[in-house]
Amino acid sequence: MILVDTSVLIDFFKGLKNDGTVKFEAILQHGIPFGINSFIFQEVLQGASSDKEFLLLVKYLATQRFYHLKDPVNSFSRAARLYMECRKHGITVRSTIDCLIAETALEYDLALLHNDNDFIGISKIIPLKVY
Repeated sequence: MILVDTSVLIDFFKGLKNDGTVKFEAILQHGIPFGINSFIFQEVLQGASSDKEFLLLVKYLATQRFYHLKDPVNSFSRAARLYMECRKHGITVRSTIDCLIAETALEYDLALLHNDNDFIGISKIIPLKVY
């Protein structure tokens, strides 16, 4: 299973071609199971440039598989620990949301498809699977 990050979805919806979008197109073509989480959902929606685009994105994204953090306290604690561990190793994660996305991937043992340098740094410190 694959968790598709905001960075890939935004590029995909913009019609950009890069490693992440090419892999996502292959996922779609081959029917490979994938999903998102609520944080990715929100981040993609925040990028909408009009009401029409917002509604189209909601309609499409709401049909996707969602992976929700498993524990309302411990999951967030682990995401904060992940941030702290990265910082101790000289890596500053720029987005708290990226820590929560990484925690989601860890909790469900998902490979993360991304186009974001934060995840490259995170994966050097913790066993984050990257697709």
